[in-house]
Amino acid sequence: MKIGLIGGGAIGRYVAERLTAQGDGPHALLVRPGRLDEASGDGIDRFGSVADLPSDIDLMVDCAGHGALIEHGAAILERGIDLITVSLGALADPQLEAQLTHAAEAGGAQLHLASGAIGALDALQAARVGGLTDVTYTGRKPPNGWRGSPAEDHLDLDALNEAATHFEGTARQAATDYPKNANVAAAVALAGIGFDATQVRLIADPQVTANIHEVTAKGTFGQFTFHIEGTALPDNPRSSALAAMSVIAAIRRRRAAITT
Repeated sequence: MKIGLIGGGAIGRYVAERLTAQGDGPHALLVRPGRLDEASGDGIDRFGSVADLPSDIDLMVDCAGHGALIEHGAAILERGIDLITVSLGALADPQLEAQLTHAAEAGGAQLHLASGAIGALDALQAARVGGLTDVTYTGRKPPNGWRGSPAEDHLDLDALNEAATHFEGTARQAATDYPKNANVAAAVALAGIGFDATQVRLIADPQVTANIHEVTAKGTFGQFTFHIEGTALPDNPRSSALAAMSVIAAIRRRRAAITT
């Protein structure tokens, strides 16, 4: 399987390093046209558009954020290339979701949603079959984890001495307002009862050092609470290490003879 990447940020670098260590590539990197001539030293061929990608690429992996999925997702799928993305929050836009669905159907390809920084999505998907009534996602991070987000408009992150909530609303609004922080909320919504029915609460807490995610769900199956404390990637406090690992896990599932 020949794999291409979109994105050279913290998650993209992690994925590239792991693939290279395993001898699996990546074989192509999709970059902005203005960055084609940048010296890289990593030996990965760079391309400025989906049309320029080699014809033997089997799988593209989007690690670049919502903008990259919006710009390149449909063209990749229309070419018949499967796509793994961590940019789940972008699907809060119903027009984009419809566009990607049509492109995948037209190209005979699939868009795979990496689970990101959260677990229990399989339980949510199963519970949805019988009927879910309530799903709530709570995201709690240290103040630095919210820098560059709308949290800065609601809180003085430097002066916090106790936990403070800076967002309460639907998963659709969270994913729209916090495109770099709320992909987990989107993952929960997509696995469960949707963007408009899933409730989200986002908290800045100076007393914690990890990124904490909690999902509570109720339905005909009963109820559950899932709690995970994850570390960020060393070079980006907004990027979850588990989110990067989930991309590698998704690639391995694509290759496995037996998969979960």
